[in-house]
Amino acid sequence: MIDKPGIDEFSLAAEVAATWAVDVADLVFLPVGLDGQAWAYRIDASDGERYFLKLRRGDFAPAAVLLPGFLRAQGVTQVVAPIDPPAGGTGHAFGDYRLLLYPFHDGGSLWSRGLTDRQWIEYGEFLGRLHAVSPSAEVAAVLPTETFQSSAGERLRMLSAQAAASEILGAFWQRYGADLRRLSDTVDDLASRVTAGQHVICHADIHPANMLADGDGPLHVVDWDAPILAPRERDLMFVYSQDFGEHPINAHRAALFRQGYGPLEPDQAMLSYYRSERHLDEVAEFLRSILNPAASPESRANDLHWLTRVAEAVTDRSHAA
Repeated sequence: MIDKPGIDEFSLAAEVAATWAVDVADLVFLPVGLDGQAWAYRIDASDGERYFLKLRRGDFAPAAVLLPGFLRAQGVTQVVAPIDPPAGGTGHAFGDYRLLLYPFHDGGSLWSRGLTDRQWIEYGEFLGRLHAVSPSAEVAAVLPTETFQSSAGERLRMLSAQAAASEILGAFWQRYGADLRRLSDTVDDLASRVTAGQHVICHADIHPANMLADGDGPLHVVDWDAPILAPRERDLMFVYSQDFGEHPINAHRAALFRQGYGPLEPDQAMLSYYRSERHLDEVAEFLRSILNPAASPESRANDLHWLTRVAEAVTDRSHAA
C-alpha cells in the first residue's frame, strides 16, 4: 500500500524494539505492495543491521507464519522467513494489527530489471525444490487446498454498477466493462473443465516483484502471504505468462528455466484458468480499493494505473482469441 496505516509510528518502533530485542534507530515506511490490508517498513538498527517489517490488519494466515521456516529447514534457501522473537513464537500482536519481522535484503525486486540468465536457472531450481517438498502434518493442516471455486467473479459483479456510476471509474468501465464481464464467464467455464493434477506446495504469487536480488546474486523469495496446495501450474502461470514483469519469458529464458526446474509440460488449460482467474481477482481488488472512500488520490491513481494495465491485457487477449 502506498498510503500509510493510521498508527502511531513511535509506538510501533517501541513495540518492535521490545519484541525482537532490536535497538531501533529509524523506522522507514515503504510504499510497496497492492494488499489493502498490509503495510511495510524498513527497520534500521543502531548496529547497522536492517530488517523488513510487515504490518497486517487482522491475523496473518497460519501458513504464512509456519511455511517459510519449514521450507528453509528443508533446504529451500531462497525462502525469506520471519524472525522469531526471543520470547518465542513468530508473529506479534500490535493493537488491531499483527507484525512479522524479516531479514532485509538489498537489491530490490526483479520486476523492472528482470532476471539474469543465471537467475532464470535458479528460478527453475527454486520452484522445482519447492514443488518437491512434502509438507509436514503441521504445515499440511494449515495450508489451504485448491478448489477451483473463485470468488472474484461475484466480487466483480457486486462492484460493476458502482464502478459504472463512479466519476473516477465511469470512463474506464465504459471502455473495459464488457470484456471484464466476459472474463468472469471465461473463468467459470475454465473452472468447470480443468482436471486437477497432483497437488504440491505453491507460493501462489511467485512473480518477479516477489523475488529480490543484488545484481546477479542469489534470489530471495518474499511475500509468503497466501501459499496453497495446488497443481504446480498455480506457480508456473507466473513463469509462462507475459503479464508479470517488464522482461517476461521468451524461448531462451524458457530453456534456462527448464534447465533449473527439470522436464515439464505444463497443462495449458490449467495455465489459462490460473492466468484468467488472477486477472479477474486483481480487477475486483483494484475496483474495491479505488471505490474505498478512505483511499487517497495518490493511492487511487496508483491502483487505476495497475487496473488499466490488467484490463488492457485482458482486452488484448480477448480480441486475439
